[in-house]
Amino acid sequence: MCLILVAWRVHPQYPCVVAANRDEFFGRPAAEADWWPQPSTIMAGRDLLAGGTWLGVTRGGRFAALTNFRDPLRSSAARPVSRGTLVTDFLEAAWPTAAGLNELARRGTHCNPFNMLCSDGQTLGIFESTTGIARVLEAGIYALSNHLLDTPWPKVTQAKSRLGEALAELPASAAMLDLLRAAEPAADEELPRTGVSLEMERMLSSAFITGEHYGTRCSTIVTFAVDGAVSFGEWTWDTTGALTGMARFHFNTAQSPKALAKGLPRGLR
Repeated sequence: MCLILVAWRVHPQYPCVVAANRDEFFGRPAAEADWWPQPSTIMAGRDLLAGGTWLGVTRGGRFAALTNFRDPLRSSAARPVSRGTLVTDFLEAAWPTAAGLNELARRGTHCNPFNMLCSDGQTLGIFESTTGIARVLEAGIYALSNHLLDTPWPKVTQAKSRLGEALAELPASAAMLDLLRAAEPAADEELPRTGVSLEMERMLSSAFITGEHYGTRCSTIVTFAVDGAVSFGEWTWDTTGALTGMARFHFNTAQSPKALAKGLPRGLR
């Protein structure tokens, strides 16, 4: 997962909105988003190579999503724990967000570098394994790519700005999908330097990546409404960026509307 956008306690009717792209090698096997077999309550795609997932939600309103931290030197050695299992474990646990962040800090040293956004439905948090910092986030719009939260890479700043505009069109999701499909690379002078080649930096600089072997595999949009309604949409893409599949799910969380509205800024309830 290489771009995750979250609007947290910003929209009056949708206290949590998620828009994300998963970038991965096309040869890595994965299952498309669906409900996992009972007794699990997870809705997510599944990594069929190492297990776990990159983004998921639960019937109870939990959410978690993960990106790797792009640094070839830090990620060169194999680690015993797959990062995707951290997402699964948070979703399946009953931890409040703060307790989940503490667990991530404890287990993070056993994984290659990563960042993880997670929510118990009441609070949103971030853990960045390269700094070891875990914190609960205030209301706002956040963007996470393959560095720290809100690092001002071109695709991060552009996507954050466009998400703010797209929120006005909810419940329609076309504008959010359009921003996830933005394929224009950044200018060379704006590119970060993360230890990969300049050609690779150019390829990775757009929100939507198209490549023969590596690129955007799927785009996901999730909205959590104040009445407990959740909408989960996933679009799957091939190596040319063409649509190969689409899945839409709608369900209601076990949380009450009052609980979902808790914590909204004054004037938005």
